[in-house]
Amino acid sequence: MSVLETSLSDLKSGIALELIQAEAAANELASAEISPEVKKSFLIALNEKGETPAETAGFASAFRRLAVKPRLEDFADEAVDVCGTGGDKSHSFNISTAVTLIVASAGVKVFKHGNRSITSKCGSAELLEALGVQFLTDPKQLRKAMEALNFVFFFAPNYHPAFKEIMPVRQQLAQEGKRTIFNILGPMINPGSPSHQLTGVFSKDWVEPMAEAFHTLGLKNGVVVHTVLDEMRGMDELACCGNPVSAGFGASWEQSIDWNWDNLGLAACSEEDLKGGDLEFNRNLLDVLLAGNAPKGLEDTVALNAGVAFSVVGKSSSVKEGIALAREQMLGGAVADHLVKIRDYFTA
Repeated sequence: MSVLETSLSDLKSGIALELIQAEAAANELASAEISPEVKKSFLIALNEKGETPAETAGFASAFRRLAVKPRLEDFADEAVDVCGTGGDKSHSFNISTAVTLIVASAGVKVFKHGNRSITSKCGSAELLEALGVQFLTDPKQLRKAMEALNFVFFFAPNYHPAFKEIMPVRQQLAQEGKRTIFNILGPMINPGSPSHQLTGVFSKDWVEPMAEAFHTLGLKNGVVVHTVLDEMRGMDELACCGNPVSAGFGASWEQSIDWNWDNLGLAACSEEDLKGGDLEFNRNLLDVLLAGNAPKGLEDTVALNAGVAFSVVGKSSSVKEGIALAREQMLGGAVADHLVKIRDYFTA
């Protein structure tokens, strides 16, 4: 009998899996030998019980191991990923993509892991592709791009062939309106395994569990964030239009950040300031942002996220100092110059 089948009664009784059991279960979910019915029953039972940090870390560990390796291990110790789970349905601008460009323009190595959008009109993959970024998989090409541009983009479908065996079940559950552990797993299975992460999650209830799971995986430093908009809604990133909730891991374990806007040199804004649109709209808005003509709330929010990313990797000694550096990169021409460099690199 499979691990998935033997675990079902425990899950239905509210008994959590140990990390090693969760890892074994994840491996079976990726197997063609297990029926879709068993996989579906397991995922539903796990979700209804409530996924624990240990279970989440076990799943992440398994799918990291099953991922195609980009062979950039020598960059991983200093690299950062800035991304969110998606699924918040806020239809905001591509904030984490803008942050990636800001951070890379300042010399920080970025392993950007992402996909095409499911719940919005323009995801990170769409925007980066429009900016001229190619979805590389060859390790030699990835290394050259990292050395030249300080960042690479890992297009998720190219690096997670194991998901092929799970996709039909995930799609079926999604059609039934059911969430699974895979709704929060994306940021945790970056194939390059960067040692630093700034990760947004769609629900405040997941902030601390995800931070604990990252801590269990052994990352050097990072923060999991969520912004509460009202009792029913939130965003999977930091935003000046609401109340941030955060939890650190690695070197930031049990450390808290003061999200007082005045102390950080920021101002509260409206949700409207952060609204994105389709690909053409967001591509144009990025240019407007870099020209210093975007809504102040968007400028502040992007600078805030970049500032936290800078502090996570040690490029700045504090979030406030990181925000100042982010504004300098964003509004001083460095990011615009980096975009030209990206386009020229991929068209050469």
